[in-house]
Amino acid sequence: MNHAWREQKERGTPFALNVILWIAQNMGRGFARLFLYPITAYFFLFAGPQRTASKNYLRRVLGREPTAWDIARHIFTFAATILDRIFLLSDRHDMFDVQINNEKILHELQEKHQGCLLLGSHLGSFEIMRTVGIKRFPVKVLMHHDHNENITMVLESLNPEIVESIIPLGKTDTLLKVKEALDNAYLVGLLGDRVAENDKPVTVDFLGEETIFPAGPFQLAARLKVPVILFFGIYRGGNRYEIFFETLGDPLVPLEFTDEHDLHWWVKQYVSRLEYYTRGAPNNWFNFYEFWPKK
Repeated sequence: MNHAWREQKERGTPFALNVILWIAQNMGRGFARLFLYPITAYFFLFAGPQRTASKNYLRRVLGREPTAWDIARHIFTFAATILDRIFLLSDRHDMFDVQINNEKILHELQEKHQGCLLLGSHLGSFEIMRTVGIKRFPVKVLMHHDHNENITMVLESLNPEIVESIIPLGKTDTLLKVKEALDNAYLVGLLGDRVAENDKPVTVDFLGEETIFPAGPFQLAARLKVPVILFFGIYRGGNRYEIFFETLGDPLVPLEFTDEHDLHWWVKQYVSRLEYYTRGAPNNWFNFYEFWPKK
């Protein structure tokens, strides 16, 4: 179920990733995209657990038995966003057509010198939000830096400044660094759809079946008395992306809860918006592991 992402082995060696990186940087995005087809075929044929997870997810979101083409298109979409990370991290934002919705929410917070948690998910591209959607705002990012270490290392070599913006999760000084950033009106981004090892799980219905989501982001916001803004960076195909910002409650009022019922309510609000955007862009779901408990 939702803990399984920690156990999933990374595919792709540093050598293979560097080959794709060289092709992208020297031959251009259009030529590099031709390699997405054999990459998709490889993962479709040989990445059994990921293919099965895709099939089980697509069955839920599409409401029918997915075809091989459905699964391949799902994998292709993921591969396309990974390739685009190379250009986004290289500051080639001019290559993309990006539409941003509700950016005014962030401006209102900055005018009040108010930090906030930016809560996202593994739906769509986090990189498009980090490099384009909020490039005019001070940002820190909470993340598990040791997961998918090979691809993270290769991509971050493109932009050392990105590394400086990361606050690693699970360290002794993590909370202190987050508080310092928020006190200085930073936007602190994190993803809220995977349960970490020591995180409190909250059971919520998602796409018609119960599964678990982490309480951590909401506990963190309540503890540090800051508001929460939702974000979704949806890939629309070609070079097109669309970014959405939404409030979770009042954007200028810190998130609060007094008991387990309140906590569950906040998690449910987040999950309901996640489901809304997932149904609208089903191929953007990039959790390629068994997200729901096995029956």
